[in-house]
Amino acid sequence: MITVKPDPTGIEAAARALRSGELVVMPTETVYGLACAATRIEAVERVFAAKGRPPENPLIVHGSDWTLLREAVAILDPDTESTAGVLAVRFWPGPLTLVLPKSAWVPDIVTAGMPTVAVRVPGHEAARALIDAAGVLVAAPSANRFMGLSPTRIEDIDPRIAAAATILIDAGPCEVGIESTVLDLTAATPRLLRPGGVSQSDLELALGRPIEVPDPHDHGARVAPGQYLRHYAPRTPLILVDDIGDRPGLTFGDARYGQLAMPQDPVAYAARLYAALAELDRAGYEVISVERPPHEPAWAAVWDRLRKAAYDTGRLSP
Repeated sequence: MITVKPDPTGIEAAARALRSGELVVMPTETVYGLACAATRIEAVERVFAAKGRPPENPLIVHGSDWTLLREAVAILDPDTESTAGVLAVRFWPGPLTLVLPKSAWVPDIVTAGMPTVAVRVPGHEAARALIDAAGVLVAAPSANRFMGLSPTRIEDIDPRIAAAATILIDAGPCEVGIESTVLDLTAATPRLLRPGGVSQSDLELALGRPIEVPDPHDHGARVAPGQYLRHYAPRTPLILVDDIGDRPGLTFGDARYGQLAMPQDPVAYAARLYAALAELDRAGYEVISVERPPHEPAWAAVWDRLRKAAYDTGRLSP
């Protein structure tokens, strides 16, 4: 395993690795991903093995533009074609994943055997450059162990993930800091499966109509990543509190010993969240306490990640 910069030399080395069926840690604007050529079944199998990811959890296929991604998508009905086109123009490249009917070109292992595929165009220039240089569409889940924290810095990547990759591309901290929004376009009304870097209000404004937000406790087939009740969690138990007091964790106020001060803006908070939790996770505390953010729509993606990180053994309460 070697670490390279996102310059032409590094990108070409990583592209050769992808074409050879090897794994690459790839930067995106959301989090770092563990990438492989989407049609190389043996490479996809190694991604699942490295992450300890269950086979019923599908992967996202990344392309450098919507035209290239169409190879992974079946012929769409006019309404879905129009909706997908509007969203692609408005939000791609960027942190939005669309769930659409899949083409026969996509191996079943990528989609967990389902007739749908999750696709997106990443906003990070290095990710798109890598995809173009490799000449392949890329399957790339977060470069984390299953249910663990997603890395937003190269130094936060689990050593087991790093060991599985031939090349790590170090492009510095990820700008968005949490995973992409996932929107399912296979139903009559678009369904928000995972909040992320594109807000529900922005999606509804672009489409000119409401979207559905399913109950997170609905245990139907998972057509996209990020739908487990527990996910994105540090190894250290995490609880959400109203008053952090002297406990180690994340605070909106002045940070005391063992605490990290977090931004009061939801976008900046999201960008900092995983790196802050990774830092506290390494410190060896018995519990990480996190002050509850505001209950406002702008904080929906942050709340989703915190609830999933705290879901288990009563950790939602002080």
